[in-house]
Amino acid sequence: MILGIDTSLGTAVAVVDGDGVVFADRASENPLGHAEVIGDLLAAALGDAAHGPLGATAPAARVELTHVAAGMGPGPFTGLRVGIAAARAFATGRGIPVVPVPSHDAAALGILLADPFADPERFAVVTDARRREFAYTIYDGIDDDGLPIRVAGAALTPRDDIDAVLATAGAVRRDVTAISAAMVALVAARAVAAGREIAAAEPLYLRAPDVTMPKGPKKVGA
Repeated sequence: MILGIDTSLGTAVAVVDGDGVVFADRASENPLGHAEVIGDLLAAALGDAAHGPLGATAPAARVELTHVAAGMGPGPFTGLRVGIAAARAFATGRGIPVVPVPSHDAAALGILLADPFADPERFAVVTDARRREFAYTIYDGIDDDGLPIRVAGAALTPRDDIDAVLATAGAVRRDVTAISAAMVALVAARAVAAGREIAAAEPLYLRAPDVTMPKGPKKVGA
């Protein structure tokens, strides 16, 4: 089973098996306060998963996790850092690997699975990047491994320009306000099954953090 964690928008934690069966799905939609809720969400999700798939009431059993899926953004610096740090710390404690997942890929898979028999169309996952900007990634269908086909992005654009940018790309706009940790875990499960790496180990901030470290004391005479 795979533990999914994402803090690119709100804070979300889920446990999913390799077939996509959801054992736990917890979330806080508050775009702030990631550090305050992540621990409680992890504990609650693992407690839920111990009783079997969602809705089951089996006696509690140990949750045998094989991977931790970490949503890598795009998202704000502080929020992403909390979720990724939690994923890495949990994985280290259990001695299991972290699977980096683009958060927009998880949103795209959720959109594609919502109507699997629909004719595929090129679409863009669009999320609020604050500061009057949107982050977007463009997708065109799903591949043989069951993963969304990413054709452009992730990128930032001013809010007033997003519709023109997507029209030029021939993509339908799909606004997303929350990332499902269950979809993060499912993307990871499919990537692991296919033997693919779908994201780098570094977060996708898209914008430098507001706070930077000082460069050090100025040399005398400089």
